[in-house]
Parts: sequence; C-alpha cells; structure tokens
Amino acid sequence: MTEDYAARVQGEAIPKERVAAFLDRGGATPLGGAGNCATSHNTAAHARRHRQQRRWATQVVITDELARRACTERGLPPPPDALPTHLLNVPETDIAGLGSIIAAALSHSPATRALLADLEHEQDIPERAVRDYYDRNQDRFLTPDALRRGVDPYDESATSDIQPYGHVRHGIEHDLRQAAARRAFFTWLDKARADIEYAEGHEHPGDPTHQDHEHRH
Repeated sequence: MTEDYAARVQGEAIPKERVAAFLDRGGATPLGGAGNCATSHNTAAHARRHRQQRRWATQVVITDELARRACTERGLPPPPDALPTHLLNVPETDIAGLGSIIAAALSHSPATRALLADLEHEQDIPERAVRDYYDRNQDRFLTPDALRRGVDPYDESATSDIQPYGHVRHGIEHDLRQAAARRAFFTWLDKARADIEYAEGHEHPGDPTHQDHEHRH
C-alpha cells in the first residue's frame, strides 16, 4: 500500500497534498539547487527532474513544519496556517550561503523567518570579536575616495584610506550576528530532522540511498 504521507515528523504525518500544494503555488523550481540539473526534454530526464522537485519541496515543507513547532516552543506569535502564495526575493548570495532548501524556506515560510530572527537576537557578539574582524579585514573597509583612486586593498594602506572603526562597527557586528544565527539555525535543523521518516519518493534530494540523488542543497 502506497503511503498517503510525504513524511512523519515526531510520528505525525505530513500529507503529500501539502507538498503538492507548495509546488502548485509556484515552488516548483528549486532556487539554484536540486532538480535544476536535468535540462533534456526526454521523458527520463523530465521524470527525474519531477522526482527531485518533489523531494526538494518536501524538505521545504518539513523545514516550515519544524520551524512552526520551534516557534511554538519559544512562545513566538503563531505563523499563518499555510505557506503563503507570494515569494520574498532571496539574494543570490544568500542562496549560495544557505543552500536552495533553506533559502526557499525563508522565502516561503514566515515561521522559518521568525525562528531565524529569534536566533539572531540570541547571539552575543563580543566587542573583541568585532574589533578583531576589523583589524584582520581592513581591505574591506577602504574609503570611497581610496576606491576611486584605485588603492590596492591588499597592499598596506594609509590610515586615511581606511574607514574608522566607529563608522563600520555596527555593520560588522550585524554581519557577525547574522552568521552566528545561521550556524545556530543549521545546527538546530540538523538535529530537528534527524528522526524524520520519509515516504518513498520524498527522501532528501541529497540522500545517497536513492538512485538519482542530487548532492547539492
């Protein structure tokens, strides 16, 4: 008998219809990740791409479900009952850094965004870490005038060519806090989905146990 669920999360079934609805609402094209590799129009390639899209979409839906539960545990405001029909724009750099599954979840899922924001608020970035980043990466903080003059950022620059620490401190702290929050999110997600039971055809697209697995996320 074919299962009527895509996966089980802590014993609770996630209906296949939820994955299908996500795909129908415009989630059919992974954001630069699994499923994009099949470009041929032949039947086998089309079927393979469809399977990978379904597996990819299952991961997006599961990430949303797990984030909803985490938001409830944290006492955060409840998100909408369903993934929204509209997409937020996700920068290409975020897709590269997050992977297409998490980037799509952040784009579609208010719960995922709320959880990541809550994790970001929890991150404590010591002043010494901010200062150390500034001292080690001064090539990133050339003044606009230095850039116009074509100062080589990898040569030793004059002090006047470097933006003062006080001018860039807030941006550095924000970037470090965001990076720390993303690491915390990845750690949380790895643990949260460790015991998920997948129905056949809904496995993670990078799972090497199925024949046409795709290693990219």
